[in-house]
Amino acid sequence: MTTARTVTRSVPATRPAPPSAAAIGLARVGLELRLFARDPGQVVFSFAYPVIMLAIFGSVFGDEVVLPGIGFREYFLAGIAATGVMLTSFQAVGTAVAEERERGDLARLQTLGTPALSYAIGKAGQVVVTTAVQLALLLTVAATAFDVALPTDPGRWVTFAWVVLLGILAGTVLGLAVATVIGSARSAGTGIPAFAVVLQFVSGVFFIGSDLPDWMDRVAAAFPLKWLVQGMRSVFLPDSAAVAEQAGGWEHGRTALVLAAWVIIGTVVCARTFRWRRAA
Repeated sequence: MTTARTVTRSVPATRPAPPSAAAIGLARVGLELRLFARDPGQVVFSFAYPVIMLAIFGSVFGDEVVLPGIGFREYFLAGIAATGVMLTSFQAVGTAVAEERERGDLARLQTLGTPALSYAIGKAGQVVVTTAVQLALLLTVAATAFDVALPTDPGRWVTFAWVVLLGILAGTVLGLAVATVIGSARSAGTGIPAFAVVLQFVSGVFFIGSDLPDWMDRVAAAFPLKWLVQGMRSVFLPDSAAVAEQAGGWEHGRTALVLAAWVIIGTVVCARTFRWRRAA
């Protein structure tokens, strides 16, 4: 009598697919926000700087009339809002990336297999959230403490949204790019803020656009901040104020084109030059 024997073959377990670069990037947004919150100096600077600047300049020049029917506070709000976007994106990202590379944080991320795209998504997501909080705080203080009338037209807030979004993306990718070009954290910590201050002056943050010399306006037109400031003015100022710009108008199409071009340029530079480790 023959006994049938049943042979059971083991089926190899199916390994789960690794997470996508987008999923890793979204996870890194939360990590970047936690790291940001653990740095009191960065938190205070990011949120307090625009408010303090508005308070100082608004108190000193608050009674001055910049344009017919437009006071200094109303005019300056657009510039300081644009500056806040630049500081939380270009300046903060550029210095942070240089420091993380020098500490070896980026080398460890590379060892863990983190895609460069995921790292960039994490930085950009953190900038979006912190900039949104920063601008909400600034506009609240401007409206409640300085009686600045905010727009009621939904179309102006749509303009505000796309100007801010393009400004954030341009500033973030340029911060990533310049951190690679500069190299050391010390150089980034001194060079990037110094460049940001100069850019504020030539971009008309503190001046009426038409008061700037032609050569200075041409220089500023090559950088995103000038267009970010002009886009902000189109949101917070009446249409009659457009005559004070160098071109005599808000130039929304050109603003979108220049900011989008810098997003593309910065992305290409990052893709070609980004390094996880310092050059030997």
